Amino acid sequence: MLKLSGLLFFLSGTTIFLGILTAEIFYPNYSISLNMISSLGATPPPDSVIKEPSAYIFDSVMALAGVLTVAGALFSRKTNKNLLTIFLLLLGIGTLGVGIFPAFHKIFHPISALTAFLSGGVAAILSSKKTSSPFKYIALILGIIALVFLVLGLFFPHSFISTLGRGGVERWVAYPIIIWMIGFGAYLMAQDKK
Repeated sequence: MLKLSGLLFFLSGTTIFLGILTAEIFYPNYSISLNMISSLGATPPPDSVIKEPSAYIFDSVMALAGVLTVAGALFSRKTNKNLLTIFLLLLGIGTLGVGIFPAFHKIFHPISALTAFLSGGVAAILSSKKTSSPFKYIALILGIIALVFLVLGLFFPHSFISTLGRGGVERWVAYPIIIWMIGFGAYLMAQDKK
């Protein structure tokens, strides 16, 4: 089951990364510094803008990645009945919510995004206790980076990180989680001896 879980996490992280990249290509004048990642699906209210085909690509990819992550967490629970499984489930649910509720949803989208970011960072840190060196240190560092930038972006948006722009700060939250998911998936696939 670990091999299947690993494959699903690997596919989820890869799908998110390539989906964001593809949606950015089709979004006119998109800025990775100024625009939030979720703007690829829709910009926030009150004057929401939806650019196609970027929105369809982004929303579909996030929904698919959320389903893959939830499935991976459910398959891993037979082996890992612990807190990590809960945060992996929350990561998948949050990611699915981002796809189902684009940014013009004032309540559900922010809750989904925050759930994905927070649980993804925590899951990366928790996975460091279940993995061996050197990946355990990579997972720990990536999780810490994601959570530090999440806190800075939420509570200190006008600090030194403001030079990155809102989109740049958000990428310092999201990309470490995506990189960790791909690495964690590969790690699980390599560890399965059954």
